[in-house]
Amino acid sequence: MSSSVPIEAPRLYHTMRCKDAEAMIAWLKDVLGFTERVIYRRENIVTHAELSFGSSILMLGADRPDGYGKSVGDLDGRRTDAVYLAVDDPYALYAKVKASGARIEMELQNTDYGSRDFSDRDPEGGLWSFGTYWPKVGEDPLQG
Repeated sequence: MSSSVPIEAPRLYHTMRCKDAEAMIAWLKDVLGFTERVIYRRENIVTHAELSFGSSILMLGADRPDGYGKSVGDLDGRRTDAVYLAVDDPYALYAKVKASGARIEMELQNTDYGSRDFSDRDPEGGLWSFGTYWPKVGEDPLQG
């Protein structure tokens, strides 16, 4: 099922609106190992930030009542989004996440499709999952 299509830069980017964007940026950098790519602020409010993890970019900004914010919805309401991050060493990251005080939702475990995974909540209650499963366009998917 391999394709001869050339691999290009990612086209899918997760975005977040945060009650405390500065605290979220600090957690992403200090605990998960993201790198700051750019942060735009207006009147000391994060209007747009891009953080990188390998070749992936996460975009975020402060929760505010602009057009996009209204379409995202109230952060106190029901959230159905989650983020999955492929990592090289889930053991080391698990220890760092646990030491940070983050609420662990799923303990480190092996999956039936060959990944080593765990999940937790970020500082604003968002669900993050981490594991060794790292699908790539142009490669065959796992058989399961």
